[in-house]
This record gives sequence, C-alpha cells and structure tokens, in this order.
Amino acid sequence: MGARFLSPTMDVTVSVVIAAAGRGERLGSAVPKAFVSLAGEPIVMHTMRCCAGACLFARAVVAVPETHVEQLRELVAAQAPWPLKVEAVIGGEERQESVRRSLMALGEECEIVVVHDAVRPFVSPDLFFACVKGARRCGAAVAAVPVRDTLKRTTGDVVISTVERQGLWMVQTPQAFRLPLLREAHSRAAETGYRATDDAALVERAGGVVQVVRGQLQNIKITEPADLHYAERLLTV
Repeated sequence: MGARFLSPTMDVTVSVVIAAAGRGERLGSAVPKAFVSLAGEPIVMHTMRCCAGACLFARAVVAVPETHVEQLRELVAAQAPWPLKVEAVIGGEERQESVRRSLMALGEECEIVVVHDAVRPFVSPDLFFACVKGARRCGAAVAAVPVRDTLKRTTGDVVISTVERQGLWMVQTPQAFRLPLLREAHSRAAETGYRATDDAALVERAGGVVQVVRGQLQNIKITEPADLHYAERLLTV
C-alpha cells in the first residue's frame, strides 16, 4: 500500500480520466461493461465514487460509448452535488483511442492526469495519491503488484521453459502522468499506428521513465462473470 496522506485536498492541477467505453463480451453482457450492474448500480458509478472520495481531483473526464453519454450524465445528475466536475466524452473503438480523446478534453491548468479503469471499483485514495506523487517526481507512475505465482512459457499446451518471476509485476490502474508527457506519447503512437495495452507502455516507448508504485490486491478488475460475483461479495463484507 502506498504512503498514507492524512489530509488530502482537492488539487486543481490534477484530473482523472476514467476509461469506460469497453464492451462487455467477456462479462456476457449486452451493455458496455462499465454499465453492468454491481450491487444495484453501474460499476462506473462505484468507481467514480472512489475518485470523488479521494478528495484529490478537480475534474473527471469519463470516456463512454456514444450510446451511453446521456445515461452517464443522468446518473451523475441524480447523485448531485458531486465534489468534482464530471465530463463525458465519446470513447473510441479501443481503449487507447478513448484515453487520447479524453486527454484532449483537459485544460492547460491540468498538470497531472490519472488514468483509471472504470471496472476497478475498489481503488483506494492512498493508491491515487501515491501514483500522483510518483508522477510528480518521475513523470509517470503505475500501480502494480509483484508476480507471486510460478510462470511458464508454452508452445500450445506444452511447457518450454519456466520464467524467472523476480522483477516481474502485474500492472493495474491507476496510472499517473505529467499531462504533456502522456499527450506526446499518445500523439507519437497515433502517428505510427502503435498499439499498447496500457498508457505506461506508450510513455516507455517514447523514452519516458515510469515508476512502479505498490498496488493493492483488492484493486481488482472486473472482466469476467466470476470477477463480478467476487465484487458483489466484497461489497457485502
């Protein structure tokens, strides 16, 4: 767990981008996965409440499918007043494009941007603050947990080698960046057609330094039905 911050305060130079445009095929859902119900409300609302509860962000930009822009606005309005400004943008076909569009919506007052998955609804304020602190120091910081299990490399279903797990981390979100650094990394990727599974990889490819911040096991990502059932149980504990 990251260092504790006993008196968090909202910072107008820090914004959060929430990637919520993903489809829900692996969840077996007919609606985008961020809008799948968790304990009676869409997953994205649980995540947005975590962001608001951190008392850190002045603004949240949420990338959602075009079909769900109005629904998000209605959900936020029903919970008003929110302690931070929330803006919906139309996401892209891929997560990377959704984040790029969200970055374009941020004003120049933003110095640090935190990118977080809408389907990680158990993120803690401590983790947000630790990532922002790392980004201010190094330019970029990602939450991650060390690999604990033995890793095997295979061809088909046959093991060909055992992978040394020392120094390997499983990356989560939040991921925090100096805004100009992440914008430049996305711009370069768009020009070359490079695709990555997270934003930190774009910064790495552009020559940036990325710090690892110790993540949290409870910061799960809801991807499959079993994850959703587990999240339901966590909320009832």
